Amino acid sequence: MPKVRSNILRNDIECYSNGKVSLCYFYPMPVLFVDVILPLPVQNLFTYSVPEIFVSEVEAGKRVIVPFGKNKIYSAIIRRIHDSPKNDFEIKEIQSVLDELPLVNERQFEFWEWMASYYMCTIGEVMNASLPAALKLQSETKVMLIEGNEERTDLTPSEEIIIEALQSRKEITIDEIVKLLNKTSVHQILKNAIAKNLIILSEDINLRYKPRKDAYLRLSDTYKNESALEELFHQLEKDARKSKQMETLLIFMKYLFDDKERESVKKTVMLQHEGVSKSSVHTLVLNNILTEFDVIVDRIPAVRKKLIDPLILSTFQEKALEEVKKTFVEHDVTLLHGVTSSGKTEVYIHLINEMILAGKQVLYLLPEIALTTQLIVRLQKYFGDKVGVYHSKYSSNERVEIWNHVLEFSGGKNKRAQIIIGARSALFLPFTNLGLIVVDEEHDQSFKQSDPAPRYHGRDSAIMLAHIHKAKTLLGSATPSMESYFNAENNRFGLVKLKERHGGMQMPELILADVREAKRKKLMKSHFTPELLTAIQEALGNKEQVILFQNRRGFSNYIECTNCDWIPHCKNCSVTLTYHKHSNLLKCHYCGYVENVPANCKNCGDFRLEVKGFGTEKIEEEIALFFPDSRIARMDMDSTRTKTSFQKIIGDFEEGRVDILVGTQMVTKGLDFDNVSTVGIINADQLLNFPDFRSFERSYQLIAQVSGRSGRKLKRGKVIIQTHQPDHWVISDVVNNDYENFYRRDLNERNRFGYPPHSRLIEITLRHKDSEVVQEAAAVFAELLRTKLGNRVHGPHIPLVSKIRNLYYRDILLKIEKSSSPSEFKRMITGCINEFYSDRNNHPIRIVVDVDPM
Repeated sequence: MPKVRSNILRNDIECYSNGKVSLCYFYPMPVLFVDVILPLPVQNLFTYSVPEIFVSEVEAGKRVIVPFGKNKIYSAIIRRIHDSPKNDFEIKEIQSVLDELPLVNERQFEFWEWMASYYMCTIGEVMNASLPAALKLQSETKVMLIEGNEERTDLTPSEEIIIEALQSRKEITIDEIVKLLNKTSVHQILKNAIAKNLIILSEDINLRYKPRKDAYLRLSDTYKNESALEELFHQLEKDARKSKQMETLLIFMKYLFDDKERESVKKTVMLQHEGVSKSSVHTLVLNNILTEFDVIVDRIPAVRKKLIDPLILSTFQEKALEEVKKTFVEHDVTLLHGVTSSGKTEVYIHLINEMILAGKQVLYLLPEIALTTQLIVRLQKYFGDKVGVYHSKYSSNERVEIWNHVLEFSGGKNKRAQIIIGARSALFLPFTNLGLIVVDEEHDQSFKQSDPAPRYHGRDSAIMLAHIHKAKTLLGSATPSMESYFNAENNRFGLVKLKERHGGMQMPELILADVREAKRKKLMKSHFTPELLTAIQEALGNKEQVILFQNRRGFSNYIECTNCDWIPHCKNCSVTLTYHKHSNLLKCHYCGYVENVPANCKNCGDFRLEVKGFGTEKIEEEIALFFPDSRIARMDMDSTRTKTSFQKIIGDFEEGRVDILVGTQMVTKGLDFDNVSTVGIINADQLLNFPDFRSFERSYQLIAQVSGRSGRKLKRGKVIIQTHQPDHWVISDVVNNDYENFYRRDLNERNRFGYPPHSRLIEITLRHKDSEVVQEAAAVFAELLRTKLGNRVHGPHIPLVSKIRNLYYRDILLKIEKSSSPSEFKRMITGCINEFYSDRNNHPIRIVVDVDPM
């Protein structure tokens, strides 16, 4: 019996005919639903129905446009597809499917869900952190004028301004109205205007990612055969008025003849030729002699260079490489503890090369964007276009293109970006075949995300991501974190040591300069000891370079009145304003507040204001007074705000255009300069005396890391450490290059007080605009926690910086024994939070949970 199938609305009809009788059976078409993740701090997935038109398009990992709330529209990610909604609420329909192929894969979803669970945040917050901004869409409210209101006399001044603006434009955004009226909030004004029937609101959503297109020119089909082209030249030659067209066409043909495989010429290349004008090109296109068309191109240009093989490893490096491979047999994670300048990067490169040959993807994580500049060039010599870069200094559109390259690699369409170099955000890229993750400088605190959620640690998250992909993780550092070394010593990680510097380089000579003694003998010159100035003089005399490390940016810590001791403070935070002499401004390094330097004291009116303390800007200025002929540069947060600023400073230093580089922690992290012979640490005590259980660890790491920047193959480097405490045990261990001794001593101290790695920490911060309210709420919440967690709860206490952006802070610290189940404690904490918020009076209090705080 022949069968005929058709669709009518949402019913399927099957008709069977034997030539005499037709039997038709109606089957209700399955109604599909999707659970989606919204880029919002909400716990749950949200269910939407799928209109029939989109049934064939929906797929887990694709973006869809969905309505949310009363009138907002968002792009959401489909998590799962099913045919039975779990609740009886009104279910809205998806409005559009944005992607042809899934943007997010199953392994990413697994990683997102682990991160949301472990770091006690929502899946929406993880999604928000994961996707480049151009892939996250939300509607923008537009205001439009209802005609006939132009001459009304009952308008308020604000309404008149809005009406006047709308008369010249069809629509304006709420942000534009805020600027027009110079108000922080305009919702009530708009509400009143809607009630008066003056305006209406609409929600528009626009795709934010736009591919970059270059215009190209080619011969139109009419002139692609030789006879037609000869006839065209003959006609142009006869008409003197067309001489410019003739010249332009000849130049175009020359470009084609120069490259036999070329069929088109880039329009900008043509216009750069002195014999070509815009009008002549336009006329040739208008006359259908040339055809103009667009080609989608990468914003990040392809690397065109001859590749070389990875360098031959030294005996020590070869041994370390083989040991790493052996440990990978039994462990998924290995710690490579190699002294500074031991050549760890070359070991990484050989491992990466093996992964590339096996067709695997590699993720190379670095703590600072500054480090990528040198490393990109280094890796591109070996791997060319297979190297992709992903970090926050790239534009949103550039990050989308790297995201797409990684996606296309998984489909076999694109071999670019098989190796990704990036900061912690690169963890979220859509890998499908990861073989290796390298976490370089794994000890660095920059791997920890502090705000906003998810407050994840890049190193720990990398280990979980590798586990999901059944890949290996290699942690590298000259000064490992206490947690990683503890795990390695207890056989949770493999451990490989590389104790020799590469190329026969000696470890630098460390010289302690006693600031207290120099001051007593009146030998200090500004902030510099005689030992440091002498060492700098010798280095410059030998045409060698110098790095000066000061772990504070700005010119001075603060300004103080000499008469009444008044100090300018931030109006939003409980901190003093830092003086920046270059811009002649006082700045808050917490909220960004800026104000001009006062001419006199705002308390007593006295004009005698003095600068106190010193930062990189002041060191830069004062070292120039001692060495006026030297070329000096500064590398800190203020001098490296643009995407290319890192590259320029590092490039100038590498090429010898800078003699002395002054910097903050940026100069301590893995940078490799052949001509640096001398390093000066201006104020080691500032690191040691910070009130934090990690202060000794960070001090050891920073001093050892910056010391490692000195030294050349043929000459031993020199490091001058200026300190008031030359006998301090941490400094002694740095001088003796004795990490194991430092580790044992600090581990014992932490064990006494129950700090990591002997325990896990969870820090809970309560925030509110009123100091008394947050103090009372913190006490109530701490008691709630104690009912379930007992003496593991410490606090609440007032943090060092107790007010940021007009919000007051109170901290509660939980110390959880390592042997217990963290998930069980997290459920208890969540229960306490829910109980706390069951009282509506507590709704204005914001609770922030930070798992494994730094």
